[in-house]
Amino acid sequence: MESATIPTPVDQPAEEDRTNRRVELLLGALASSVLLFIVGMLVFTLIKAWPSFAANGLAWFGAGGNVDQQLAAIFNSPADAANYVYTLRAWPLIWATIVVTGLAVIIASFIGIFSSVFIVEFAPGRLQALIEPVVKFLAAVPSVVYGLIGILVVVPFINDTFIDESMRESVRYVVQLNGSSVLAAVLILTVMILPIMIAIIVDSLREVPVSWREGAIALGVNRWRAMITVSLRAIRPAVIAATVLAVARALGEAVMLAMVAGSIGFAPNPFDGLMFFVEPTRPLAPTILDGEEGLSVVPFGETMYAFGFVLLFSTALFSFAGWVARASLGRYGVNAR
Repeated sequence: MESATIPTPVDQPAEEDRTNRRVELLLGALASSVLLFIVGMLVFTLIKAWPSFAANGLAWFGAGGNVDQQLAAIFNSPADAANYVYTLRAWPLIWATIVVTGLAVIIASFIGIFSSVFIVEFAPGRLQALIEPVVKFLAAVPSVVYGLIGILVVVPFINDTFIDESMRESVRYVVQLNGSSVLAAVLILTVMILPIMIAIIVDSLREVPVSWREGAIALGVNRWRAMITVSLRAIRPAVIAATVLAVARALGEAVMLAMVAGSIGFAPNPFDGLMFFVEPTRPLAPTILDGEEGLSVVPFGETMYAFGFVLLFSTALFSFAGWVARASLGRYGVNAR
């Protein structure tokens, strides 16, 4: 009976190196597959969307006409491929996406940063223990629940409080003011993305060495100023990461916005004053949701793919910009998380 070969101590490092190499290759393949999947999504969506872009050119992103009527014409295109209708001016939907997402992220960033500072530095221990589970719970609430609360509570409140008959009459032949509006969309979207930002910023603030703040306090700086000038400065990459995630969540939100924003392809006018906030609108994501039943109509489905590509490309571009900003901060001695 032959005895089993026992690896010598000299063989063990070589075997460990081979194992480490295999693990490294496996992890590299997994990471690369994620990148390839994202690139594949972009390419696939662009191919599907190209007929819509090609038929309109840069005018696709411009204004002109009623976008809802244009979508209806595309949906009702003849069955003959030679007579497909593609005419679309998507600016009202793009503008709605920019306004709703931008305002929600700006408000959430302001509240999220200062709420996180309070939780980490000033809140009593018992209050911290209460707030943090609530924040995580809010981050996990389904968007349809937010939409339900919005349509049953927020929208009626806006309709009864901020809209009067003179305002309704002034725009009666353009849009109907009923509480479904930019304001409702921004308020609820802010609540939806705020927990994500708070959770990331709180965890990052707690990783800042206490000695850094203590050193600032020892030099005569109060606790508040030490948090702002030392801790927040140190976690700027994490703040950028939280903002990127918030933007991605806001851009992709469809169900809630379809319920409370107004479901009308209308571009609210900032020159309307305060009426701007109570005008209805519809961003790109809820437009895709509203049009899901027409995806089998070839030109309409290709138009929906065009909306999806704009959202996907915008998210990728913003993520890349966030990565560049974090890398720039890292070069100045900040740990880019």
